[in-house]
Amino acid sequence: MGNEPPVRGVGGGMTEPSRPVIQMRLVVEAADFDAALHFYRDVLGLPQQAAFEGDGDARVVILDAGRATLELANPAQKELIDRVEVGHPASPHLRVAFEVTDTEGVTRELLNAGAELIAAPVETPWRSLNSRLAAPAGLQLTIFQELESVEERTTRPGFQ
Repeated sequence: MGNEPPVRGVGGGMTEPSRPVIQMRLVVEAADFDAALHFYRDVLGLPQQAAFEGDGDARVVILDAGRATLELANPAQKELIDRVEVGHPASPHLRVAFEVTDTEGVTRELLNAGAELIAAPVETPWRSLNSRLAAPAGLQLTIFQELESVEERTTRPGFQ
């Protein structure tokens, strides 16, 4: 299995046979494009990777958000996260989480840039410091900071 050649994956790029997905891209429609761009690129600090313009004032900017994961949660887990982070049900169907090195500082910067606080930073049972914000382009954000390594967390009950 380790000697298999790379194959053409989704989108035409070359990839390893066991990993057909190269990149996850979250596409968000932003009615106030310039405000959203300022918030995510200039305040949150996501580097601009590419930008394109088209007919009829069509614009898109691709921002590099680092490593992407897809976190699938069943309804019970979604309710648990809401109780821990916010104290009551608050999540829409889709919520975007950004790992940072300073949850409190980044939360302050994002609030100063127009985000609305849903819940102040709180330490979770899974040892992260999480805040919840309503952000431009209609997104709900979790800003989180890991307080211990993956190796440390996996020794705790409930982790695998």
